Parts: sequence; structure tokens; C-alpha cells
Amino acid sequence: MHGEQPVVGKLPKRCFHSITPFMLVNFVSVQATHHVNVCRTLNRFTMPKTISSVDRLTPNLTWNFSQVFGDRVEPDDEIADADIISAVKFSHNGDYLATGDRGGRVVLFHRNFSDVGSPAEYHFFTEFQSHEPEFDYLKSLEIEEKINQIEWLRRRNSAHLLLTTNDKTIKLWKVTERQATALDAQPDTDGVSIPRIRRTGERLRDSRPKRAYANAHAYHINSISLNSDDETFISADDLRINLWNIEIPDQSFNIVDIKPDNMDELAEVITCSQLHPTECNTFVYGSSRGIVKLGDMRASALCDQHSKKFEAPIDAANRSFFSEIISSVSDVKFSHDGQYFLSRDYLTIKIWDLRMEDRPLHVLNVHDHLKPRLCDLYENDSIFDKFEACWSGDDKQVMTGSYHNHFHVFDVEKAEDVILQASRDAIEGPTHVLTPVQVLTGGQQARTRSDVHADNLNFSLKIMQAAWHPSRPIMALAAVNNLYLFRQ
Repeated sequence: MHGEQPVVGKLPKRCFHSITPFMLVNFVSVQATHHVNVCRTLNRFTMPKTISSVDRLTPNLTWNFSQVFGDRVEPDDEIADADIISAVKFSHNGDYLATGDRGGRVVLFHRNFSDVGSPAEYHFFTEFQSHEPEFDYLKSLEIEEKINQIEWLRRRNSAHLLLTTNDKTIKLWKVTERQATALDAQPDTDGVSIPRIRRTGERLRDSRPKRAYANAHAYHINSISLNSDDETFISADDLRINLWNIEIPDQSFNIVDIKPDNMDELAEVITCSQLHPTECNTFVYGSSRGIVKLGDMRASALCDQHSKKFEAPIDAANRSFFSEIISSVSDVKFSHDGQYFLSRDYLTIKIWDLRMEDRPLHVLNVHDHLKPRLCDLYENDSIFDKFEACWSGDDKQVMTGSYHNHFHVFDVEKAEDVILQASRDAIEGPTHVLTPVQVLTGGQQARTRSDVHADNLNFSLKIMQAAWHPSRPIMALAAVNNLYLFRQ
């Protein structure tokens, strides 16, 4: 059903739970105790210490080069737009890795399961064309084939199921693998030929679309998220969020609709969304105003009235023309335990506690050195870049990309920060340890060859998509048309 009108229907029963008075009193008590503990944590929190040399690296922030997929790009080379990677996602157990590009292709890799080589290595598995370019004749609008996001479904048998989406259509793909067979017809002792089927050593892989979830979004889809019940998922565009049942491709429930009656009164748009990892009734979504809202589907079928609103206080003295642009939330991710979430804007990562709305637990500076250059970034449109961020498997670290193929790894527990570079030339020693990078400002002088001044950053080289293995110290980063893998 088209998403223009809210659809009234029954949501999955497991999304609704009864609340007793005892549970309510106990919840208030836990909230009060936690608020005191959080305040103590904030009082003793200091800004992360940036590590600028290999000698000072702690084991948690020491990363080694593992692999790179893609052609080497020289400074003068032009990269085909269709080859730029636009989505990266590990499967739930991390044994498989999927990437999508602007050409609508999806490439799958599988982890090395043999005794030869490292278990952190990945090998090509299969590739398929997920989306094709289309044209909407009613709106005279060209629909790109670019893959905006990929979601793995939890594996229940030998087949793999993935959700992929471009700006308008979500597709469910089934990827299977089977042993190749051959037919032998050799005559026996009596001269009679009896066909026999034998297995060869070759493995055949097949990718087929199972369902297409279309015609539910009037605006461009920016995110999809699988629910913890393995039965539903949400999709979000600029003004609406829809809830889908995986088995029903022609009907969706509109759970958030912020479109005003008069579009001239539009104050914000939805930029990203994600479902809670364990509670199937809870989800968050970020907006262009730097606000993250939490919705609860137990409260209402239409969650226009949010349950909680997370907004960092802004100093009025520091407001400028660019304030609203740089505060727009480009990504939001729950921690694996569901107690915290991160929000990524242009300059920072904010770590939030679900039980405290008035301010974040931590504010991690990513692009502090770019504040004096906001005018130039606005003119070349770099200020509108949307960077993703992700949690480590143990929720102790977060990682996000930056320009010049740099990426930040923050150790939240130890308040430490390291800047590294995804480059074939940034590898040192037999173990391929990555050298920390220092971004210089003002009159600072470079101490090592890896240091770079903020005025010399290459804004065409940027890491916008990144993923962290759910249980192993392995990271995957998309640097334009190259996929980098790093391990500890």
C-alpha cells in the first residue's frame, strides 16, 4: 500500500507488553540511580587524548593492514562514479561481508574458513546486479541505481537473505550455493550405458530477487533497519518511516509522518533511523536539526509524538550560518546491548544514554580542524557529506571516517583517540602496523611523513561507509572505490 496515507493495521503481538505498577515504580527507581551515576561519569570525563606515535599506541588502538580490494587510484586518475562504494555491511555472525556501489551492484565476500591463511582474511563469494536505473515518467524524475543501504537477515538455512535499497525500491535477495554435478554415462561390462551423477569440486552460486517493496515512499529512502523479531523492518525517507512485514511486499504501516499540511512550514527532515537491537517496539531517528527522537510503537500506531528527544545544548554565542548544516545527524547506531546509541554529525560523534535526554555522555571531536574552513567546504559541497559511524563488538570503541582517507578510532572507556589512514602507502614493518596520523593546524610543523596539514587535505578521498565485525577485531572501510580491511 502506498505510504501517502497512514495504514491502520495490527502490529506484531510481540511488540506489545503489559506494564504493572510494580514495574513502573522499579523503573523510576532505576532511572534515578542511573542519573546520579551518569552525572558522576560526566563530572570526571575529559576529552579524548589523541595518540600521535606508534610507540604510544595501546593494544586496543593498534591496527594492522589486512587486505584491500579494488584498483589502485593515482592522484590524476578519474574514478568511474559507478565504482564508488556506497554501502558496507557485515552479516550477523561476521562470516560474510556485503558491499554495494553506485552502479547498483552488490558484492559478497566470505571469511577464510581454511587452515591456510589468516581467519581475518576475506575472499570473493559472488556478485549480482541489485538495481537498475529507472525513470519516473509521472514526476519526470530519474531514479539512480545507487545502493543506499544493505541489511542482512539472520541465516536460518544454507541460503543467504539480504535487503538492498536504492532511492525508491527495497529488494529482498536470496543467495544460494550448491555443489556442481556432472553426468557420466560410461558403459559397464555388459556394454550398457547407465547414467551416473557425480559431484565435481566446483561450487555454484545463484542470486535471485524474492520480493520487491516498492511504491511506499514519495521521497528518497535514506535508511532501512531489520527488527529483532526477524519478521519486520523499517524504511525511512525525508518525511516518513514505514514498517514492513518481510512476507508482505505490497503493504506497509506508516509509523512516522512529519510532513506538514503546508510544505512552507517544513522545519526539518528525517536523515536516518534504526531499530533497537533487542526491543522490537523501539526505534530512533535523526533529523536535519541535530535532534534524535525515540519512538515507541506500544504507545501509538502512528509515532509522530516521540517518546524521548535527545538534543545537545547549543551555545548561542557560537551559532552561525553553518550551525544547522553541521548539526544534521548523518548516522545513528545503537550499541549491541541497546543501552546507548551514537549520533554522527559533520564535526562530532555523540554518545547518548537512552535514560538521559538532556546531554550526551561523550562528545568526540572528528573534524575540529575543519571549523575555520566551513565557508570553503560549503562552496565545494563537502559540508553536506554524510559520514557513517559504528560500534566495536564489545561496545568499548567507536569508529568513523574522515577526509584524506583518514578514519578515527575512539576508545570510549580510556578516553583515547587515534587517527589512522587507509592507504597502500601507510603500511610499516612486517606486521603492517598503521602509523597514527596527526592533522596539523596553524603553524604546526610535521614530525613524521604521515602528518598532514589541514590546508593540504584531499577532500575527494573520503571514508564515508564503515563497518565493524560483530565479534572479531576486524574493520571494513570503503575508501571511494577501494574496500580496506584492518585487523588487530
